[in-house]
Amino acid sequence: MARIVSIKDAVSLIKDGATVMIGGFLSCGAPDKLIDELVKQNAKNLTMISNDTSIPNKDKGKLIVNKQVKKLITSHIGTNPETGRQMEAGEIEVELTPMGSLMERIRAKGAGLGGVLTPTGVGTAIAEGKKVYELDNKKYLFEKPISADFALIYGTKADKYGNVSYFGTTRNCNTVMATAADTVIVQADEIVDCLDPNEVVIPGLFIDYIVDGQK
Repeated sequence: MARIVSIKDAVSLIKDGATVMIGGFLSCGAPDKLIDELVKQNAKNLTMISNDTSIPNKDKGKLIVNKQVKKLITSHIGTNPETGRQMEAGEIEVELTPMGSLMERIRAKGAGLGGVLTPTGVGTAIAEGKKVYELDNKKYLFEKPISADFALIYGTKADKYGNVSYFGTTRNCNTVMATAADTVIVQADEIVDCLDPNEVVIPGLFIDYIVDGQK
């Protein structure tokens, strides 16, 4: 069963050099309170896996501005000029991955797959150093799964068993990231005794810790 803990205690588990997946599409569905505490505790040399780096003064963008990230695996950085500046200056390593490929690589880890084949990126810089397979006269890149030490995700509601539900598009990256990390921490807007089974999007077996996003 997932444990309900304080935001401070949950984030204290993340040490220097950890690999951290962070949910959200820009600020939609981003676990902002967990991120703020991670900035406060100032763990360094992190590898961050996220859809984006938001904007400089918002959620994931704060980690970039605070120079806590040494390596970034993401789909786009255009909304955060500081990410681009650090990349050009050699202050951060950035691995750009097409959005669909990024989500499938994370999903592959959660599903126990050895990787995925995708036509996206064939013949481009994305293919450099990767294996290319030809099936039925079509070329595919082999993309390896992505895992993390921690996943910081958001949920609209969570129950004491760790089950999580979502409203609207806030589920975005959160659902796949919950399956692909060693330790999963969910920031919930509301914690209830027991969700209706029809509401459950992420089963509690994937969740290790729950924090109250309203505190």
